[in-house]
Amino acid sequence: MNLPILRTKADLEDWRNQNRDNEIYFVPTMGGLHKGHKELIRAARLFATSTRKQILISIFVNPLQFAENEDFKEYPRDLLTDSKTASEAGANAIWAPSIEDILPGGEDAHFKVQAPVLLQKYLCGAFRGNHFDGVSTIIVRLLRILKPQRIFLGEKDWQQLVILRQLISDFGIPVKIESIPTIRDEDGLPYSSRNLYLSKNERSQAFHLPRILKMASNDYIASKSIDLNQLRSKLEKHNLKVQYLEIVDWKKLAPIDPNKSKICLLAAAVHCGKTRLIDHTFLMKRKPIIAIDGPAGAGKSTVTKKLAKRLGLIYLDTGAMYRAVTLFVEENNIDISNKKDLLSALNKINIDLKLSEEGNQKVLLNSKDVSIEIRSPKITSKVSLIAANYSIRNKLTNQQQQIGLKGGLVAEGRDVGTAVFPNADLKIYLTASPKVRALRRSQDLKQQGFDVPNLTVLEEQIIERDRLDSTREISPLLKAEDAKELITDGMSIDEVIESLVDMFKNEIPQELWTTNRC
Repeated sequence: MNLPILRTKADLEDWRNQNRDNEIYFVPTMGGLHKGHKELIRAARLFATSTRKQILISIFVNPLQFAENEDFKEYPRDLLTDSKTASEAGANAIWAPSIEDILPGGEDAHFKVQAPVLLQKYLCGAFRGNHFDGVSTIIVRLLRILKPQRIFLGEKDWQQLVILRQLISDFGIPVKIESIPTIRDEDGLPYSSRNLYLSKNERSQAFHLPRILKMASNDYIASKSIDLNQLRSKLEKHNLKVQYLEIVDWKKLAPIDPNKSKICLLAAAVHCGKTRLIDHTFLMKRKPIIAIDGPAGAGKSTVTKKLAKRLGLIYLDTGAMYRAVTLFVEENNIDISNKKDLLSALNKINIDLKLSEEGNQKVLLNSKDVSIEIRSPKITSKVSLIAANYSIRNKLTNQQQQIGLKGGLVAEGRDVGTAVFPNADLKIYLTASPKVRALRRSQDLKQQGFDVPNLTVLEEQIIERDRLDSTREISPLLKAEDAKELITDGMSIDEVIESLVDMFKNEIPQELWTTNRC
């Protein structure tokens, strides 16, 4: 398929009018399209929030982001090949404006944007002068002209991504950023338009950059210290001239002690022959953990299951574990005030959480599926008392923490962010008004075949459970100080999930969790 190529503002305006009822998903590029760009386009095509969307890519070699001694004139320009590549990936149109279209009258006729000094003091910003000012200036103009709903950017240029996120936030531009993990060739080298400059011999040297960074990441996971001088020597041994090699805060982009941060960025720029290459890896000792707390009936279980599936993480339902213990105590007439009998009983309990073939969670109590029984009103009315018992709580907390040692999970409960996983990477306090929670509880009971009390009665029960949960002496229901609160009144499940995914993306680089990492 031959893609329409929009060369002027008039072409663009005509195209926008033809697609007035569609959302516009925008992929800005400078051309020289490669597999990394194709993945950006495919991500936009697969994005599930809208069925009426048009994927527009721009090809504009931005003169403002090149220094005098850089490769503006030599930068790859092949619109015909780029058009074919974009079409194969699923784009709907190419916007290839001239400099006059973007900067009428020349660059000196317009205001320019200055990127935050603190965000460009290190890494590429320390060596490329006004590079990020030039990027920011043009991106603002492109977004103002196009007015897309979403913009898709690669995480390979991490410093640029951080700066553009703040740009869009500070300027209040109504567009959502979707970032895509670094796409790598078979030898691990990130795809880049400038890779075309590398000779065969230089290419064989260049792959040592990602290899050495990956080795450092593995050492960090194994709790070994990272010696930057040693890494620099390894790179230079393979004829890679190091411009910078730094460990920085992944959000603030300033040097940081990797032992004092849950996530940090190890980034490098090297010259391989005449070609400048950049790469990075994130340093994190375990996979991400999301802790979702909140009162009964807030929809935590439903939301957490869907969120875990969306992110490709394990779902840990701590509430189901307490319900299973409650069922065991009830069925065996155990007096929880008798510590000796209780401890003996706890040693006989084995709780396992598994997914069914349909993707639903199964709760196994001593190998028996009790997923339905633990949701009965009788168990619901007594679980708060069981959860307040120190011995029970201590056993289950220890078990939950063992499950979470490697991370990679979403856990929900009453004290997940305060007691079970106080070092979770994202803490959320999910709540709703008692009236809304009573209505949800009514719908759940009806769906599961239980008798449904009057809504007023259900609301009173929920308020009383809130009181019991928040005033108990052992691990009361609390919002962690660093938790983000989300009130779900009036929100659909899909809207709640989207809000949580956005929160997660702001706290965890996609390269640390996505299943599509190359």
